[in-house]
Amino acid sequence: MSWLWTSEAMIAAMGGRPIGTLPEGITGISIDSRSVGPGEAFFAIKGDRVDGHDYASLAIAGGASLIVVSESKLPALGRLTIPMIVVEDVLVALGKLAVASRERSGARIVAVTGSVGKTTTKEMLRQALAPSGKVHAAVASFNNHWGVPLTLARMPADTAFGVFEVGMNHAGEIRPLVKMVRPHVAIITTIAAAHLGHFKDLEEIAAAKAEIFEGIEPGGAAILNRDNAYFDLLAAQAQAVGVSHICSFGQHAKADFRLADFEGGPEGSIIWAVLNGETTEVHIGAPGRHVAENAMAVLGAALLIGADMGPAGAALAGVKAVKGRGERHRLGIGEGHLTLIDESYNANPASMRAAIGLLAAATPELTGRRIAVLGDMLEMGEFSQQVHEDLAGPLLAAGIEHVWLAGAEMTALRDALPDSVEVAYFDTTAELLDHVVNSVIPGDVLMVKSSLGLGFGKIVAALIDNYPPFADTDHQS
Repeated sequence: MSWLWTSEAMIAAMGGRPIGTLPEGITGISIDSRSVGPGEAFFAIKGDRVDGHDYASLAIAGGASLIVVSESKLPALGRLTIPMIVVEDVLVALGKLAVASRERSGARIVAVTGSVGKTTTKEMLRQALAPSGKVHAAVASFNNHWGVPLTLARMPADTAFGVFEVGMNHAGEIRPLVKMVRPHVAIITTIAAAHLGHFKDLEEIAAAKAEIFEGIEPGGAAILNRDNAYFDLLAAQAQAVGVSHICSFGQHAKADFRLADFEGGPEGSIIWAVLNGETTEVHIGAPGRHVAENAMAVLGAALLIGADMGPAGAALAGVKAVKGRGERHRLGIGEGHLTLIDESYNANPASMRAAIGLLAAATPELTGRRIAVLGDMLEMGEFSQQVHEDLAGPLLAAGIEHVWLAGAEMTALRDALPDSVEVAYFDTTAELLDHVVNSVIPGDVLMVKSSLGLGFGKIVAALIDNYPPFADTDHQS
């Protein structure tokens, strides 16, 4: 049997105390009792809202062969007979296992951060590196104080390439995570107004993202966006902490990994990439200039960590937009169909502009319309009114004439749009959902986007429930 971890190695790494007869090893790690699989270890993490110890019996029912629990919770678990490893703090223990995972690994590691595009870039890296060896990458957006150690602890010992996404809402959050990951290459996709409410300005956001440089392995590289206004600041920060190789990507003439040309389409794009002085035509399966730009960082990282570049470039044709981040659905309505662009996962000013660009590039059919279905961008603090008003410019420049809105902050955009735009505004997501489901017509192209807290995923789900996906859809289940 090929174990992810032997019980002996787990105890040693975490400094835990075994109770009961432990299995020889475990096949996986879960922190969610609903998804734990047979033979896995369940880590009973205490989160902000729920405590994993309350779900230990469900994890056992799901097939967990071992649970990791806190010493202080042990009396409440007295009736459970499953083997346990008892630790002081379960999340801290997971972090120790993550560190041990990194120490035992011979994998080449890439870490990705940035205000926009982290998850899509991570998924492109997963695809591009796969032809060159076994890849381990985070599922979903596991990029925070529990997601990063969980992903690292789950990395098999024989992994060839590890890909990690590292996120933050506040200064100081990236530093401890990247010191666990210890990447050979770190990518910062861009600096933009995300989580602006927690920072004084974009320069402070750039400084917080620059914490990723502190974990780069000796001799490793930083890959920075040469087209971003904060390139010089980031390059200086990388140099200050001793990063040996500072590389850049983008359309800038001095970019090391240069996007020489871009041809966009509704379902994907073609780019001409200049790497080491050679120009290569690369097909990308997901649409959008922002995706193409980040593909240059992906190709640069693949080159730096020694991937086979021909297959890496070819693999990008298989990239699909990630759920909630540009995933497309063709839905049957009446005798025709409508196109749904699902951008419902999250929103900030930069990703809003990119999504508006995707909508602008899509072609409605028959008498269909381009419709932007937009909700509040959260965590914008004192900048909130301004950044919502400012969306009027890109919408008008893109020729979007139908804008359907919900959320308190979106009143600023509602009031900024001229009479030439048909605006429908609702206070709540539920009211907007009813309007969307009942107002679409054949040929429409809808782009749905908001911050996660508004629950616009419900609008996407309602559309898919009410209008059946076409058989030839590129909807990913």
